[in-house]
Amino acid sequence: MSDLIKNSTSLPKIGDPAPDFTAQTTKGTFKFSEWRADKWTIFFSHPADFTPVCTTELIEFARESDWFAERNTQLIGLSIDSIHAHLAWVLNVKEKTGVLLDFPLIADLDGSVANAYGMLHPGASSTATVRAVFIIDPKGIVRLLIYYPLNIGRGIEEIKRVLEALQTADQYSVALPVNWKKGENVVVPAPKTLAEIEKNEAAGYEERIDFYLQKRSL
Repeated sequence: MSDLIKNSTSLPKIGDPAPDFTAQTTKGTFKFSEWRADKWTIFFSHPADFTPVCTTELIEFARESDWFAERNTQLIGLSIDSIHAHLAWVLNVKEKTGVLLDFPLIADLDGSVANAYGMLHPGASSTATVRAVFIIDPKGIVRLLIYYPLNIGRGIEEIKRVLEALQTADQYSVALPVNWKKGENVVVPAPKTLAEIEKNEAAGYEERIDFYLQKRSL
């Protein structure tokens, strides 16, 4: 087993504080908790620099960086590559495609950050991180995590969708139904008393399947 995963810890769960760390990145060395303060964060890992699937993913993240910024959200990536490899890859991508990967990439050569976030899966690889995605809220709490295998690229549109869903759920104290997209009706919390059932019926919400499943507009 690789030394990188000998001390692997369990991954943070939804509702856990995001593990803090200090790391060298393409944007300088900083403490994670200070860098992400008061913003939502998309923290993702990729298997390796100068690889085809990873290149397509990070280009798409970069193309959507303004969209994320408009929603008070920062992007930060990680792989077990050196800072020199990261910098060379960023320059190569810019030269070949015209797209600048203008967000920090963590150089995690010893695997310490990857271990803290459960990004190393020995069944997939003992030397590369899987394609993990963590969404962390402004309070530093893990709100969502998704894992993809090494050979399958992420769906950036789905990551955008769930970010908007989390922000909407927080703002309006609602739940979101299957395939929800911004502008669609939201789920009314299920009633817990007879009085709440009567209140919901009197409200005349836009969609009503039964007393436990109703939807309304925002």
